[in-house]
Amino acid sequence: MLLALFVALVALAGIVIDGGAKLNQAENATAIAQEAARAGAGMVNQANAYATGSFTVDQGQAIAAAEQYLASAGYRGTVTPVGNDAIEVTVTVTGPTKVLSIIGIDSMTSTGSATASLVTGVTGAQP
Repeated sequence: MLLALFVALVALAGIVIDGGAKLNQAENATAIAQEAARAGAGMVNQANAYATGSFTVDQGQAIAAAEQYLASAGYRGTVTPVGNDAIEVTVTVTGPTKVLSIIGIDSMTSTGSATASLVTGVTGAQP
């Protein structure tokens, strides 16, 4: 009976400790994805802006900027354009477990994603 209680206690400790770490890891992945998306969404297509007065994201520069941000921060992820004026970044973070490694679960993976749009000004009713 003592052995069964010990196993149950270890399982509960693993859920609490490693589950909390996974939630923190997922939050971190989302924060990194948000920052990388912002870095990419700020890359304005200057030729289009000068020619038409319309501000759009330069897809090539946006993807390169977001990938550079991820690389400099030490994270892996994917960067994809969304339409003409946004970029989406998905980040995957893998971290070791502390308690669940006892039962063979050595790591947990979390994914976070974010989309950032280029905003050129305030829209709404004019006085």
